[in-house]
Amino acid sequence: MGRGKIEIKRIENANSRQVTFSKRRSGLLKKAQELAILCDAEVAVIIFSNTGKLFEFSSCGMNRTLSRYNKCVDCPDAPIVSKAECTSQKQDSKEVDVLKDEIAKLQTKQLRLLGKDLGGLSLKELQHLEQQVNEGLSSVKERKEQLLMEQLEQSRMQEQRAILENETLRRQIEELRCLFPRTECTVPSYLEYYPIEKKNPIANHSGIGQDVASTFAVEKGDSDTTLHLGLSNDVYRKMKAPEQEMQSNDSGSHMSLL
Repeated sequence: MGRGKIEIKRIENANSRQVTFSKRRSGLLKKAQELAILCDAEVAVIIFSNTGKLFEFSSCGMNRTLSRYNKCVDCPDAPIVSKAECTSQKQDSKEVDVLKDEIAKLQTKQLRLLGKDLGGLSLKELQHLEQQVNEGLSSVKERKEQLLMEQLEQSRMQEQRAILENETLRRQIEELRCLFPRTECTVPSYLEYYPIEKKNPIANHSGIGQDVASTFAVEKGDSDTTLHLGLSNDVYRKMKAPEQEMQSNDSGSHMSLL
Protein backbone atom coordinates (compact mmCIF):
# COMPACT_ATOMS: atom_id res chain seq x y z
CA MET A 1 0.00 0.00 0.00
CA GLY A 2 1.28 3.50 -0.71
CA ARG A 3 1.41 6.27 1.77
CA GLY A 4 -1.75 8.13 2.23
CA LYS A 5 -1.97 11.78 1.37
CA ILE A 6 -1.44 13.97 4.38
CA GLU A 7 -3.60 17.01 4.70
CA ILE A 8 -1.53 20.13 4.84
CA LYS A 9 -2.72 22.05 7.85
CA ARG A 10 -1.48 23.12 11.25
CA ILE A 11 -0.87 20.23 13.61
CA GLU A 12 -2.69 20.88 16.81
CA ASN A 13 -0.71 18.48 18.99
CA ALA A 14 2.43 20.25 20.22
CA ASN A 15 4.51 17.11 20.51
CA SER A 16 3.54 15.89 17.06
CA ARG A 17 4.16 19.36 15.68
CA GLN A 18 7.69 19.41 17.15
CA VAL A 19 8.52 15.96 15.80
CA THR A 20 7.23 16.83 12.34
CA PHE A 21 9.21 20.10 12.40
CA SER A 22 12.44 18.33 13.19
CA LYS A 23 11.95 15.75 10.45
CA ARG A 24 10.86 18.19 7.78
CA ARG A 25 13.60 20.68 8.72
CA SER A 26 16.33 18.08 8.37
CA GLY A 27 14.90 16.92 5.05
CA LEU A 28 14.67 20.47 3.74
CA LEU A 29 18.26 21.32 4.64
CA LYS A 30 19.43 18.07 3.07
CA LYS A 31 17.57 18.79 -0.15
CA ALA A 32 19.00 22.31 -0.25
CA GLN A 33 22.53 20.95 0.08
CA GLU A 34 21.91 18.39 -2.66
CA LEU A 35 20.50 21.08 -4.92
CA ALA A 36 23.59 23.26 -4.43
CA ILE A 37 25.96 20.39 -5.19
CA LEU A 38 24.10 18.79 -8.09
CA CYS A 39 23.09 21.96 -9.89
CA ASP A 40 26.03 24.21 -8.88
CA ALA A 41 23.54 26.65 -7.40
CA GLU A 42 23.90 29.16 -4.62
CA VAL A 43 21.31 28.10 -2.04
CA ALA A 44 20.46 29.66 1.30
CA VAL A 45 17.77 28.48 3.74
CA ILE A 46 16.67 30.36 6.86
CA ILE A 47 14.27 28.69 9.31
CA PHE A 48 12.84 29.96 12.58
CA SER A 49 10.91 27.54 14.78
CA ASN A 50 7.73 28.49 16.64
CA THR A 51 9.90 28.95 19.70
CA GLY A 52 12.14 31.46 17.88
CA LYS A 53 15.12 29.19 17.34
CA LEU A 54 17.14 29.84 14.14
CA PHE A 55 18.19 27.17 11.67
CA GLU A 56 20.05 28.05 8.46
CA PHE A 57 22.03 26.65 5.55
CA SER A 58 24.04 28.44 2.84
CA SER A 59 26.22 26.96 0.13
CA CYS A 60 28.38 30.11 -0.28
CA GLY A 61 27.96 31.85 3.08
CA MET A 62 24.83 33.46 4.45
CA ASN A 63 26.16 37.03 4.46
CA ARG A 64 27.33 36.78 0.87
CA THR A 65 24.00 35.32 -0.24
CA LEU A 66 22.01 38.01 1.60
CA SER A 67 24.20 40.75 0.11
CA ARG A 68 23.64 39.35 -3.32
CA TYR A 69 19.91 39.13 -2.64
CA ASN A 70 19.77 42.77 -1.56
CA LYS A 71 21.59 43.83 -4.73
CA CYS A 72 19.12 41.87 -6.82
CA VAL A 73 16.19 43.55 -5.11
CA ASP A 74 17.66 47.03 -5.56
CA CYS A 75 18.81 46.55 -9.18
CA PRO A 76 17.36 44.04 -11.66
CA ASP A 77 20.68 43.84 -13.60
CA ALA A 78 22.54 42.76 -10.49
CA PRO A 79 22.03 39.01 -10.95
CA ILE A 80 24.02 39.04 -14.20
CA VAL A 81 26.94 40.79 -12.52
CA SER A 82 26.78 38.56 -9.49
CA LYS A 83 26.77 35.49 -11.68
CA ALA A 84 29.87 36.70 -13.48
CA GLU A 85 31.56 37.36 -10.15
CA CYS A 86 30.66 33.88 -8.95
CA THR A 87 32.06 32.37 -12.15
CA SER A 88 35.27 34.39 -11.76
CA GLN A 89 35.66 33.24 -8.18
CA LYS A 90 35.24 29.63 -9.20
CA GLN A 91 37.85 30.05 -11.91
CA ASP A 92 40.21 31.64 -9.41
CA SER A 93 39.62 28.74 -7.07
CA LYS A 94 40.46 26.28 -9.83
CA GLU A 95 43.63 28.21 -10.70
CA VAL A 96 44.64 28.15 -7.05
CA ASP A 97 44.20 24.39 -6.98
CA VAL A 98 46.28 24.03 -10.14
CA LEU A 99 49.03 26.21 -8.68
CA LYS A 100 49.03 24.16 -5.49
CA ASP A 101 49.49 20.99 -7.53
CA GLU A 102 52.37 22.57 -9.47
CA ILE A 103 54.02 23.71 -6.25
CA ALA A 104 53.75 20.21 -4.82
CA LYS A 105 55.28 18.74 -7.99
CA LEU A 106 58.15 21.24 -7.92
CA GLN A 107 58.86 20.50 -4.28
CA THR A 108 58.94 16.78 -5.04
CA LYS A 109 61.27 17.40 -7.98
CA GLN A 110 63.57 19.49 -5.82
CA LEU A 111 63.76 16.77 -3.19
CA ARG A 112 64.61 14.20 -5.84
CA LEU A 113 67.36 16.41 -7.24
CA LEU A 114 68.79 16.49 -3.72
CA GLY A 115 68.72 12.70 -3.59
CA LYS A 116 65.62 12.38 -1.42
CA ASP A 117 62.20 10.78 -1.91
CA LEU A 118 63.44 8.36 -4.59
CA GLY A 119 61.33 5.42 -3.50
CA GLY A 120 58.61 5.65 -6.14
CA LEU A 121 60.90 6.12 -9.17
CA SER A 122 61.51 3.49 -11.81
CA LEU A 123 64.87 2.68 -13.39
CA LYS A 124 64.17 4.89 -16.40
CA GLU A 125 63.14 7.78 -14.18
CA LEU A 126 66.28 7.36 -12.09
CA GLN A 127 68.45 7.45 -15.21
CA HIS A 128 66.70 10.60 -16.38
CA LEU A 129 67.21 12.14 -12.94
CA GLU A 130 70.91 11.21 -13.05
CA GLN A 131 71.25 12.90 -16.42
CA GLN A 132 69.63 16.07 -15.08
CA VAL A 133 71.97 16.09 -12.07
CA ASN A 134 75.04 15.67 -14.30
CA GLU A 135 73.90 18.48 -16.58
CA GLY A 136 73.37 20.68 -13.55
CA LEU A 137 76.88 19.91 -12.26
CA SER A 138 78.37 20.73 -15.66
CA SER A 139 76.57 24.06 -15.71
CA VAL A 140 77.80 24.84 -12.20
CA LYS A 141 81.41 24.03 -13.14
CA GLU A 142 81.23 26.18 -16.28
CA ARG A 143 79.84 29.10 -14.32
CA LYS A 144 82.52 28.65 -11.67
CA GLU A 145 85.31 28.67 -14.28
CA GLN A 146 83.79 31.74 -15.92
CA LEU A 147 83.80 33.63 -12.63
CA LEU A 148 87.41 32.61 -11.96
CA MET A 149 88.49 33.83 -15.39
CA GLU A 150 86.69 37.13 -14.88
CA GLN A 151 88.43 37.61 -11.52
CA LEU A 152 91.79 36.76 -13.10
CA GLU A 153 91.20 39.27 -15.87
CA GLN A 154 90.29 41.95 -13.34
CA SER A 155 93.51 41.22 -11.43
CA ARG A 156 95.54 41.57 -14.61
CA MET A 157 93.89 44.87 -15.44
CA GLN A 158 94.64 46.15 -11.94
CA GLU A 159 98.26 45.08 -12.36
CA GLN A 160 98.51 46.92 -15.69
CA ARG A 161 97.02 50.05 -14.14
CA ALA A 162 99.53 49.86 -11.29
CA ILE A 163 102.42 49.52 -13.76
CA LEU A 164 101.20 52.52 -15.77
CA GLU A 165 100.87 54.59 -12.60
CA ASN A 166 104.43 53.68 -11.58
CA GLU A 167 105.75 54.67 -15.00
CA THR A 168 103.90 57.97 -14.79
CA LEU A 169 105.39 58.68 -11.37
CA ARG A 170 108.89 57.87 -12.63
CA ARG A 171 108.51 60.28 -15.55
CA GLN A 172 107.28 63.00 -13.22
CA ILE A 173 110.27 62.47 -10.94
CA GLU A 174 112.67 62.68 -13.89
CA GLU A 175 111.00 65.89 -15.07
CA LEU A 176 111.40 67.40 -11.61
CA ARG A 177 115.07 66.43 -11.57
CA CYS A 178 115.58 68.14 -14.91
CA LEU A 179 113.92 71.31 -13.61
CA PHE A 180 116.14 71.39 -10.50
CA PRO A 181 119.63 70.12 -11.48
CA ARG A 182 122.06 69.25 -8.70
CA THR A 183 125.07 71.62 -8.13
CA GLU A 184 128.32 69.74 -7.69
CA CYS A 185 130.49 71.42 -5.02
CA THR A 186 134.23 70.61 -5.31
CA VAL A 187 135.84 70.02 -1.94
CA PRO A 188 139.19 71.87 -1.65
CA SER A 189 142.20 69.69 -1.09
CA TYR A 190 144.33 69.71 2.00
CA LEU A 191 147.15 71.58 0.27
CA GLU A 192 144.85 74.52 -0.44
CA TYR A 193 144.30 74.96 3.30
CA TYR A 194 147.89 74.20 4.30
CA PRO A 195 150.36 75.18 1.50
CA ILE A 196 153.95 73.91 1.81
CA GLU A 197 156.60 76.64 2.18
CA LYS A 198 159.42 76.44 -0.33
CA LYS A 199 162.05 77.69 2.08
CA ASN A 200 162.33 76.46 5.64
CA PRO A 201 164.26 79.06 7.70
CA ILE A 202 164.79 76.65 10.55
CA ALA A 203 166.53 74.12 8.33
CA ASN A 204 168.75 76.80 6.75
CA HIS A 205 169.99 78.60 9.92
CA SER A 206 170.59 75.62 12.15
CA GLY A 207 172.60 72.45 11.97
CA ILE A 208 169.53 70.27 12.21
CA GLY A 209 169.35 67.70 9.45
CA GLN A 210 166.84 67.43 6.72
CA ASP A 211 164.79 64.83 8.61
CA VAL A 212 164.51 66.93 11.78
CA ALA A 213 163.50 69.99 9.78
CA SER A 214 160.85 68.03 7.99
CA THR A 215 159.59 66.68 11.31
CA PHE A 216 159.32 70.21 12.71
CA ALA A 217 157.45 71.33 9.62
CA VAL A 218 154.91 68.54 10.11
CA GLU A 219 154.37 69.58 13.74
CA LYS A 220 153.73 73.15 12.60
CA GLY A 221 151.18 71.97 10.01
CA ASP A 222 153.23 72.99 6.94
CA SER A 223 153.03 69.62 5.16
CA ASP A 224 150.42 66.97 4.53
CA THR A 225 152.90 64.08 4.16
CA THR A 226 153.98 61.61 6.84
CA LEU A 227 157.75 61.73 7.61
CA HIS A 228 159.99 59.48 9.63
CA LEU A 229 161.51 61.00 12.80
CA GLY A 230 165.24 60.34 13.35
CA LEU A 231 168.81 61.56 12.80
CA SER A 232 170.38 62.02 9.42
CA ASN A 233 172.98 59.63 8.08
CA ASP A 234 175.89 62.10 8.65
CA VAL A 235 175.04 62.63 12.28
CA TYR A 236 174.59 58.89 12.76
CA ARG A 237 178.09 58.19 11.26
CA LYS A 238 179.70 60.86 13.46
CA MET A 239 178.17 59.33 16.56
CA LYS A 240 179.26 55.82 15.56
CA ALA A 241 182.91 56.76 14.80
CA PRO A 242 184.06 57.24 18.48
CA GLU A 243 182.39 53.99 19.47
CA GLN A 244 184.27 52.09 16.78
CA GLU A 245 187.59 53.67 17.84
CA MET A 246 186.99 52.70 21.43
CA GLN A 247 186.22 49.15 20.42
CA SER A 248 189.41 48.95 18.32
CA ASN A 249 191.52 50.30 21.24
CA ASP A 250 190.03 47.79 23.60
CA SER A 251 190.78 44.94 21.22
CA GLY A 252 194.41 46.16 20.78
CA SER A 253 195.03 46.33 24.50
CA HIS A 254 193.57 42.91 24.90
CA MET A 255 195.96 41.52 22.30
CA SER A 256 198.96 43.20 23.96
CA LEU A 257 198.09 41.59 27.26
CA LEU A 258 198.06 38.21 25.66
